[in-house]
Amino acid sequence: MSEQKVKLIRHTPEPEKAVAAAAKLCYSDIGAMELEENLSDEDAGSFIAMLMNMGHMSPIEHAVFTFAIEGVSRALSHQLVRHRIASYSQQSQRYVTEDSFDYVIPPSINESPEALEIFSKALEAIQTAYNELRGILAPEFEKQLIAEGQTEKKAKDNAEKMANEDARFVLPNATETKLVFTMNARELLHFFGQRCCNRAQWEIRSLAEEMVVILKPIAPTIFKNAGPPCLRGACPEGSMSCGKQAQVALRYKMLDERL
Repeated sequence: MSEQKVKLIRHTPEPEKAVAAAAKLCYSDIGAMELEENLSDEDAGSFIAMLMNMGHMSPIEHAVFTFAIEGVSRALSHQLVRHRIASYSQQSQRYVTEDSFDYVIPPSINESPEALEIFSKALEAIQTAYNELRGILAPEFEKQLIAEGQTEKKAKDNAEKMANEDARFVLPNATETKLVFTMNARELLHFFGQRCCNRAQWEIRSLAEEMVVILKPIAPTIFKNAGPPCLRGACPEGSMSCGKQAQVALRYKMLDERL
């Protein structure tokens, strides 16, 4: 069973100063380099707060953040990559053999002995099927490639990748994956608005909330109100609202206390 891990591995140095200098440049007769030199953290924060209150969000796109995540499912990664204003690098199931794949267990299944038994048996059967498919396919691909003129070593290496490529079709959404992804601050706020919502899928919501905790100390003004829309006003989900705005607010108060 995989444990979700998230780490901020790179980000724009002094992101709020970079954003403030970029924004001030639009109204200044001096350059951004000189503007940044004269900016204090307090000045940068107050200027960004004013911009964001006015709805001027484009300057915060200059702050960029790169995360590494592990112990997440393919179900999560399929949701994550829907956020298109971002860059992604994901562990390949063609080049990495899943001969002993790890997986994510939903809490509802993990807490039910009956459900967990069904889930575990299904994953064991999938692992067996994957390994057997690779065992059948790799030798066949190797013979084919040798017949086409490849050396034995090259044919064997390529056949392994080809076998992985086709055997992976039996792997489940639960399969653990690893990613690196980069988003700018504006897209991150949009991501948090969608994925911190109580109606978001539990796994990606857990990831989003941990990212909020990581980012707030680094860019406190930009991410001051990061989270679901109901923290800032009425729930936009209408009749589909979870109806738990007070509980959500309490959860985010507790997250802030971790900082």
